[in-house]
Formats: sequence, C-alpha cells, structure tokens
Amino acid sequence: MKIPITKPVFDDADRAAIAAPLDTGWVVQGPHVAAFEARFAAYTGGAHAVACSSCTTGLHMALAASEVGPGDEVLVPAFTWVASANAALYCGATPVLCDVDLDTFNVNVDDLAQRITPRTRAMIPVHLFGLPADMNRLMPLADAHDLVVVEDAACGLDARIDGRHVGTYGPFGAFSFHPRKAITTGEGGMVLTDAPRRDALLRALRDHGASTSDLLRHGSKQAYLLSAFNLLGFNYRMTDFQGALGVSQMDKVAWIHTQRTARARRYDALLAGLDWLRTPKVPAGWTHGYQSYVCLFAPEEPAFARLETLRDRRNALMAALEADGVQTRQGTHAVHTLGLYRERFGFRSEDFPNAALAENLSITLPLYPQMTDEEQDYVVARLKAHGP
Repeated sequence: MKIPITKPVFDDADRAAIAAPLDTGWVVQGPHVAAFEARFAAYTGGAHAVACSSCTTGLHMALAASEVGPGDEVLVPAFTWVASANAALYCGATPVLCDVDLDTFNVNVDDLAQRITPRTRAMIPVHLFGLPADMNRLMPLADAHDLVVVEDAACGLDARIDGRHVGTYGPFGAFSFHPRKAITTGEGGMVLTDAPRRDALLRALRDHGASTSDLLRHGSKQAYLLSAFNLLGFNYRMTDFQGALGVSQMDKVAWIHTQRTARARRYDALLAGLDWLRTPKVPAGWTHGYQSYVCLFAPEEPAFARLETLRDRRNALMAALEADGVQTRQGTHAVHTLGLYRERFGFRSEDFPNAALAENLSITLPLYPQMTDEEQDYVVARLKAHGP
C-alpha cells in the first residue's frame, strides 16, 4: 500500500472553474480573483482580503506596507518555514529568532518577550501546522510595545481561538494555498487586513504600485489611460485561473476541515497508547486547522544533549515507514540551522534548543480528507511495528 503525505481535493467543479477564464479571455487578476477574495473574507471574518501570488509575498507586502526597513527588528519563531524570516530580510530588516514550545511547536511567548528591544518594529506569529499561536498573550505584548503584528497563517485556514479565526488578530494575516494546504490554487496566497487604508495599500503594492487595478480601469471611462504609479510595488498578482479555482475550493472548505479533523481525532485515539510519540495538543477553546498532523518522537525525554541519538532513531523509523510505502516528513526546519542564517548571523544549533529538537524529532503523518480507515490503520500498524 502506498500512502502519500497528503492529497489535494479536486473534482469536476474545479476543472470547470479553471476553464472558465479561457472563455472570458480575462486570465490575469480579474473577476474570479475578486470573487475569491470576497468568499475568503466572509468565511474567515476578515474585514478585507487581498489575493496575491503566495503567502510569502503576502508577508513581504504586509511588512512593506508597515514601512518596516533597515535598522528594524522583526520577531520570528525559530521553528518555521524559512519564508517567515525571509520576509524581514526582503525589507532590509533583521529577523530576530525566538525559541518555541515543544508542546505546541509555536513560539514561546516568554522567550519572545525577552527579545523585544527599542528597535523591534514587528512580530510574525506563526500558526504552525494549523494550531493557533497564543494570540491572547501576544497581542497585549504587541500593543504595549507598539509592534505591527503580521500573522503567518500559511497553515491556518480553519484555525480559531474561541471562535475567532486566525489572521484577524493583527492588522495583517497571510495565508497560503500551496498544494499541501487545506485548499489550494497551486501557488497563491491571501492577506487579511483590518482597515480600508491598508486594503488599498496592499492592492497597489501587489500590482507594481498602481493606484487603480486593470479590472477597475477597464470597467470605467478613459480605460485607454494607464493608472498612476506613486509607490514602489511588486508583481505579486494572482491569476484569474487561480481565483476561479479558489472559489471552487471554497465550496468544499467546510467539508475538508471536517474530514481532516475527523482523521486527526482518529489518529489521537489509535495512537493514545504510544508513550514514545507525542500527538498534537489542542488547548481548550482552540480549533486546530490540521493542515498537518505533526507528532514529536520522544522515546526518551527530549533534551538537546541527546539530539543526535534521538534524531538518528527517528530517521530510522521514517526510513522504515518509507520502505513500507508510508510517506512521512519532518514538521519543518529550524531557521537558525539553515546555511543562509547560520553564516549571516553566526547562529549555533544550541542557540534555540527547542527549535533544533523540533526539527530533528518531529514526524508528520499522512493526513488528507479522502483518507480511508484502511489507509489510516495501515499507517498506524506500520508505525507501531517499527517503533522503539
């Protein structure tokens, strides 16, 4: 049996949606993108939604819109996809890494608080794997120090705290529609923002700095005149093919989350007796989006002094699962161990010990809405067969 790490959900409605822009001839950012933005804002409760080419470009635009630049510091978890930290570098700012909590894989709020300096301008809380970061503690910190909050909600669709969707806490929240996410447009992203002024600024920034989009300009008089360009912007637009697919995917989003959650809870039950594998923890009142089901390999108490030995044992387990047809992945990487950051900033692995442990001991199990009981039972059986 072959079990992939994930599968996107595509159907005939998606195929028809992608073909629709071919009939209209409007294939760049246009009416389907606008419809996707409206659907996404309504679903998440965001005031405004601005589509873009990826979550990464969304993070970059949010920092640029906040005038984050050289000399500024941006707080970022040390255990996250590299894009979270790269967004600060794109603006000429310095990413200040913070260690994480091994129980949640999200930023350790106490560690973050200690790294705030007079140069700190922004923080990027990451809702990793679909579990919300502790926004109830992070927002008061941001308010007290006048920090811009740019939520990295790449994995955060359907993640909520007491019913409030992530991405709506700070002035900006960026989402991803990569194929490993809950819904997908291939590549693509969305930025939620809280004010008309920021909404207008993001729309200009994604389109080379144009004051009026092609869609609005072509529907008005004097469409033969080009827009004004008063800002240094980027080409971060989403195509109408992606927008059309996004609208179709939104028709399935509630079902997708229900299925992912059911599979995650079934894993919880099937793996409950394994004392060497820590399954995801979800605080009371929080809703996990379950972009991924990420566990911690812990046959012994995780400690930095035992990192290499435990890592080798985890890797042997993952190799055995691979040989049996079960795909797994490490959760993500520790940014400070990557060559660019290690060489530029002189980081050592031990500088952020929990992030290093998370990189080397996390195991992502297969999870997708179409997963069957038979497939999930096979994953668990092989996991137990090869475990310590």
